[in-house]
Amino acid sequence: MSTAKIRKGDLVRIITGKDNSKEGRILSIDRKKGRVIVEGANMISKHCKPSQANPQGGIIQREAPLDISNVMYVHKGKPTRIGIRILEDGKKVRFAKSTGEVIE
Repeated sequence: MSTAKIRKGDLVRIITGKDNSKEGRILSIDRKKGRVIVEGANMISKHCKPSQANPQGGIIQREAPLDISNVMYVHKGKPTRIGIRILEDGKKVRFAKSTGEVIE
């Protein structure tokens, strides 16, 4: 698996599947499995037993993981690919391939 260039907190757009064209922030990344959890996307219903944290129990809605290849970084309202550049001082930075601008 190649290195994932997106990070937790990035705004991404889903490019395929049932939530196609939805946007949201990345809540977590599992780099080993190549999966991401996007805020408000790929919602599933989960049956929960009553517990200390959830005394009522019942059915709750939560986000399920998506494959990392199904999301694209959003830069200035448009999805774009991300590249890595090494600056003169030796620091690595991410940049948007569509505009060439440095991210962060």
